[in-house]
Amino acid sequence: MKCVFLILAALGLSLAEESSTYDHFRLPTALRPQKYDVRILTQLENPDDFRFNGTVKIQIEVLQNTHNITLHSKDLTINDTEITLKQINGNGNSENCITSTERNPTHDFYILNTCEKLLAGQVYELSLRFSAQLQDQLAGYYRSSYEDSVANETRWISVTQFEPSSARLAFPCFDEPGYKASFAITLGYHQKYTGLSNMPVKETRKHESIPDYVWTAFEESVPMSTYLVAYSVNDFSHKPSTLPNGTLFRTWARPNAIDQCDYAAEFGPKVLQYYEQLFGTKFPLPKVDQIAVPDFSAGAMENWGLVTYAEVSLLYSPEYSSQVAKQGTANIVAHELAHQWFGNLVTMEWWTDLWLNEGFATYVAGLCVEDIHPEWRTLQIETMSNLLTIFRTDSLESSHPISRPIEMTSQTSESFDAISYEKGSSVIRMMHLFLGEEAFRTGLKSYLERYAYKNAEQDNLWESLTQAAHKAGSMSTDYDIKTIMDSWTLQTGYPVINVTRNYTARTAKLSQERYLLNTDISRAHKGCWWVPLSYTSQEEKDFNNTAPKEWMECTETGESVPKIIEDLPGADEWVIFNNQLSAPYKVNYDAQNWRLLIETLNSEEYQSIHVVNRAQLIDDVLYFAWTGEQDYEIALQVISYLQRERELLPWKSAFENLKLVNRIVRQTPSFGFFKSFVKKIITPVYEHLNGINDTFSSIPQQDQVLLKMMVVNWACQYQVGDCVPQALAYYRNWRSEANPDEKNPVPINVRSTVYCTSIKHGSDSDWEFLWTRYKRSNVAAEKRTILTALGCSREVWVLQRYLELIFDGKEGIRKGDSKWAFQAVAKTEVGFLLAKKYFMDNIESISAYYNQLLKSIPRLLVPLQKQIYTRKDYAEFKTFLADSQKFLKGSAEAIQQTLEIILTNVQWQERNYDQFTRAIKHLL
Repeated sequence: MKCVFLILAALGLSLAEESSTYDHFRLPTALRPQKYDVRILTQLENPDDFRFNGTVKIQIEVLQNTHNITLHSKDLTINDTEITLKQINGNGNSENCITSTERNPTHDFYILNTCEKLLAGQVYELSLRFSAQLQDQLAGYYRSSYEDSVANETRWISVTQFEPSSARLAFPCFDEPGYKASFAITLGYHQKYTGLSNMPVKETRKHESIPDYVWTAFEESVPMSTYLVAYSVNDFSHKPSTLPNGTLFRTWARPNAIDQCDYAAEFGPKVLQYYEQLFGTKFPLPKVDQIAVPDFSAGAMENWGLVTYAEVSLLYSPEYSSQVAKQGTANIVAHELAHQWFGNLVTMEWWTDLWLNEGFATYVAGLCVEDIHPEWRTLQIETMSNLLTIFRTDSLESSHPISRPIEMTSQTSESFDAISYEKGSSVIRMMHLFLGEEAFRTGLKSYLERYAYKNAEQDNLWESLTQAAHKAGSMSTDYDIKTIMDSWTLQTGYPVINVTRNYTARTAKLSQERYLLNTDISRAHKGCWWVPLSYTSQEEKDFNNTAPKEWMECTETGESVPKIIEDLPGADEWVIFNNQLSAPYKVNYDAQNWRLLIETLNSEEYQSIHVVNRAQLIDDVLYFAWTGEQDYEIALQVISYLQRERELLPWKSAFENLKLVNRIVRQTPSFGFFKSFVKKIITPVYEHLNGINDTFSSIPQQDQVLLKMMVVNWACQYQVGDCVPQALAYYRNWRSEANPDEKNPVPINVRSTVYCTSIKHGSDSDWEFLWTRYKRSNVAAEKRTILTALGCSREVWVLQRYLELIFDGKEGIRKGDSKWAFQAVAKTEVGFLLAKKYFMDNIESISAYYNQLLKSIPRLLVPLQKQIYTRKDYAEFKTFLADSQKFLKGSAEAIQQTLEIILTNVQWQERNYDQFTRAIKHLL
């Protein structure tokens, strides 16, 4: 308690009636904003003094009598002498006034104490003037720039990024998602620019006093949360798209990149139409603008009617961007436009249910891309990628529930992670599959209609879906969605289902426990999940039936109810649970069932097991081997069948797992055996795909293109066949071009592998050549590919210099891209130790470089945590993190996860290294 009083005393807060019961974390509930009138003047002409100033008028409804107004403001200069407050309903405009103002920097509160009590039922208008520097911190209202190569000058723009809680950096406001209001935005700027905001332009007129300046007023918005407000002043060009329903749709980018907007401009309108159909609700705004921002901290942001994107997310160049990049653009556009309904129209009450926004947008984006581009077959790939991600993240004790309590603003940023997005998406998919199409769609439609322009919690969604499911008859009336889904959203982790068969009685006993990577922790009493059980047998092979045949249930006290499955086949047939991975759980079988599966996989019949379930078996058995539930002999026998495999998903599953083993084993004497094993399983598929040769145009299926890209990448790393010499030849040809920036003979889809291989095996001049291409490239996707490849060098001095360039800020690597470059260095054998030392030696300056970008430092930890595997290094890194806490603000969770991952590496090395080496030798 002591610290609370100290803060109050330090701030001179009055402990009056309102303050004494004051909740210091969330805004008080006595007031509600109804409407904001925001006027912002932005000055971009003077690079030595970028600034903005403005006024905000907020109409505030009083719900309870109060003597003060508490709202959010951060890093804004507010002119206290020009604050006005008046009552605007009832009898005339009665003036009130402000006796004093206070700030609470812990929670970014700006508190105005009023002369007279604000009365319940009345509406007041508060007017504030404010100003601030237009910073480059990629949050709030900030500046970005690009180079105009024709005029040879830097062009400046301004743009907003408010989610989760940065609207307060741009204007004083009630900056919580539950405080929806309408916004009338007016922007002032030099007439050579364009102003954009959430709504269409209402009028533009000359500025009353500044020459060549204009005011652009936008139409009043629908009610929305502050984090969705957006505006930008820029000199961009745009591509219009046509929509049959009259919605104006435009895609914006800097003029020298507008030709890279074609795909997004064509794809976006199709996405809107798909969602109008899926949700049975028309898009609520008259226009959508999507804009590619040169400096951006996230992938994209779903601001209502003005969606902002990092350039690499929105722009697509057929000459420079790979198939992966194109699918990435499709996915992100589909994700952000899904939010226009899920998140914008209906918004979570508080950040606890952020996953309702992100999980849903992730899931329905997959459905949308599959509908528009069925030839890509992305839904399966997307589903598998999500599951591979969450099986890793959520097997950590330091993970968190999907729906998590948020008790500090910094925790909000930490929630934008794989649990909210990928796990959220995976449990919604599970629910979609057990509910069926009709109940799922009807339930969503009624939820969106019931809560349109309002806020909701997950229980509101469960209610709508339960009603729909009971009405459609797709779920027994004894069951309700809340009971089932709470077990997945309110507790951390996921279960492993242990299947022990009785081959004589033809039954199986099923038990569940939470799967944990950390083997020092007991799994007993770690939760219970309602698990939909789909399964099939060797004779039946009905993998397409993903509806549950049975359920694993939990008692009211959270104990698992034992389950016996009957009528299973005899001792010569396998069973497989979780058809097409329809729910996010792992399955471990008894030795006989694994033996039967290994027999089928290592025969001509391997394709009789569905491709998703082949990927599942690989992922599961490699996890169980990692944590000691299975022997590596068994695990490696399962994956040996890959010599026959020609489909993407099983390979993706194998590579994701082998990558983790590789990062440890390559630092040990056994790496030679591991390398021989990998070469042995990869060679047949590498040859089948015609190696690194450019045969992409003759591959009809896009997932085979992705498979080839992945296999070639591994083949060059492990020096399979002609991969390395061919890659070096491609690079030499490019270097000998008279105009390498215009003409690049390296096949687009293998550029990342060719560049990396050539830098790894190349000279200093090879590195300098690529660095020059980076500086001259105009395509964000190509720039990222190059940035990553530059980290592949094995020259210590080159990598050391590169690490310094990354955080320089003046060397053309944008702040938002620096993490990719650092990760690239840290991922390699030589770069890892250098990057780790650089990070530890320079944590103070790195922290200062990122300033308020809370999500950046955790991303630098990712490649480091995967490669530390000895107790000594673990202890050293743990001490370093403890000593560096003041430079790692907002990273508490990432630090916990980092230490846990390192500990699991240590455990693996101590428990499995010798056994793994023996098993590998045995197979060679």
